Amino acid sequence: MKDKIQIFDTTLRDGEQVPGCQLSTEEKVIIARELEELGVDVIEAGFPISSPGDFLSVVEISKAVKNVTVCGLTRAKKEDIDVAAEALHHAKRGRIHTGIGASDVHIKHKFRSNREQVLEQGVWAVEYAKSKGYEVEFYAEDAGRADLEFLAKLTQAVIAAGADVVNIPDTTGYCLPHLYGKRIQYLFENVKNIDKAVISVHCHNDLGLATANTMAGLLNGARQAEVTMNGIGERAGNTSLEEVAMIIKTHGDIGLTTNIKSERIYGLSQLVSSMMRMPVQANKAIVGKNAFAHSSGIHQDGFLKHSENYEIINPADVGVGSSSIVLTARSGRAALKHRVELLGYHFEGEELNSLYENFLLVADEKKMVNDADLKILITSLPVLINK
Repeated sequence: MKDKIQIFDTTLRDGEQVPGCQLSTEEKVIIARELEELGVDVIEAGFPISSPGDFLSVVEISKAVKNVTVCGLTRAKKEDIDVAAEALHHAKRGRIHTGIGASDVHIKHKFRSNREQVLEQGVWAVEYAKSKGYEVEFYAEDAGRADLEFLAKLTQAVIAAGADVVNIPDTTGYCLPHLYGKRIQYLFENVKNIDKAVISVHCHNDLGLATANTMAGLLNGARQAEVTMNGIGERAGNTSLEEVAMIIKTHGDIGLTTNIKSERIYGLSQLVSSMMRMPVQANKAIVGKNAFAHSSGIHQDGFLKHSENYEIINPADVGVGSSSIVLTARSGRAALKHRVELLGYHFEGEELNSLYENFLLVADEKKMVNDADLKILITSLPVLINK
């Protein structure tokens, strides 16, 4: 039996921290409903005390969704927890996500405190949040740079205080995957009550390692992944939901599974991109416009012979209509022949060679050759007409 990975989506909280990508409450509700349909387990709907808009969004999302946990972020402060509890009043299943810095860098320079006081405040915050009657998740901020012995001590203490989930974030995107994995492994080996809580991973992409670190954490025992659509988020972004979901689906032999309905991924990716006015980079894994596009002649020939030569994911599995053959000066005869046949023409031998030579001249000039260009090219060569 495969282990279920809880997908905790923070597109509407951490993802929305991207400058210029703020959403209205109505837009957040639309995305939240789509996330529910996608199959996520938890939606982090906002940071209720941060603004009236965030508070309202948590309230309205709590009303709008039924089969997903709604989470509100707080600091380890009474007023934060009180406001979050109020915002979650309508949630069918609510969660308060509270926490404090765990690294010496944060303890000294952010909180101007010490380890003992931070541990005490973390335990208090969990106990107080738990008294509100909701699930409680504790985040050990900057856990990726925290002293491991102290991190284990803090994790054990907050679980004893009632934390249902403990989040071990690589807040700054600092960790290397094998070391982050060992960090999670260390907790499982040294926290006596770790079986009483779910361990969660929340990784940032400052060094381009967010997805790799998340997978390292899951492979070492974490059972919740904190992600965003399109990998959006603070600074260089967060772990990408679509990447984690499709890694788990593609690598069935690792013994993990999710509830994600992968065929809904691309549509939601486009919705989030449009609403946040943040284009998806063309070479983005899974959802970029080039993710299933082939332009190299060698790749095109191999793909046309057997798609699995160059595609490990069926585009339909993520909601993309089909793969595409992009004609450029790097394309070969096989790709050109394929495309013109789709237009109703058939060429072989010297006629194909002649068409290809003229095609290359156009491709060098235009960079990309579309169907309209091909029709003009074909009809401009009398010997090829009506073939």
